[in-house]
Amino acid sequence: MDLAGETVLQRVVRRLGRAALVNQVVVATSLSPMDDAVVSECNRLGVDHFRGSEADVLDRYYHCAQAFAASSVVRITADCPVIDPALVDLTIRSFGEKFCDYASNALVPGYPRGLDVEVFTLAALTRAWSEARKPYEREHVTPYLYEHPKLFRSVSVNAKRDYGDLRWTLDTVEDLECLRAIYERLGGRNDFCWEDVLQIVQREPQLASMNSHVLQKAVHG
Repeated sequence: MDLAGETVLQRVVRRLGRAALVNQVVVATSLSPMDDAVVSECNRLGVDHFRGSEADVLDRYYHCAQAFAASSVVRITADCPVIDPALVDLTIRSFGEKFCDYASNALVPGYPRGLDVEVFTLAALTRAWSEARKPYEREHVTPYLYEHPKLFRSVSVNAKRDYGDLRWTLDTVEDLECLRAIYERLGGRNDFCWEDVLQIVQREPQLASMNSHVLQKAVHG
């Protein structure tokens, strides 16, 4: 979908390219013919991609990490076009400094939906891939990591205030309208931080109300 002159995927990829601690951006899409369009967009953008299982996303992530010889993986979902490179770097830095298996800024609600960052070791991903059996664990990639604290050492990167009621992710038409309005206020730029978006929605609360009724999909499905 178009978002102020660029595709949503292009926005996500370009913003992740601004993260100083990310070595490589890879779009992990599925083998479904419907995702041929995603591959075409990756080729147009010159960004690496990997195709794997449509339903077993944990399997897709594992084989993608293997294919690109990743020692650690940063997971960002592609429906988050205001993802903040600084928050990505903050989570990666916390992951490295705490010598943990898994770090995330979404373990404790606080940041607006759409800023979620997860970082984990290849060893942790491999164990989850090998041991996770429940369908939601395979679909959502990381539940096996944060739901087994005795197996994996986790670190939570918490927001200073709770803005968890704000929704800046893309699942519905209302979400797209909200994001388009935000990008319009930003002049179509990519060099903004999440606090810039916060100032916009605080100044114009009607933007946040555009999609405030949308219910976030539960991980346990």
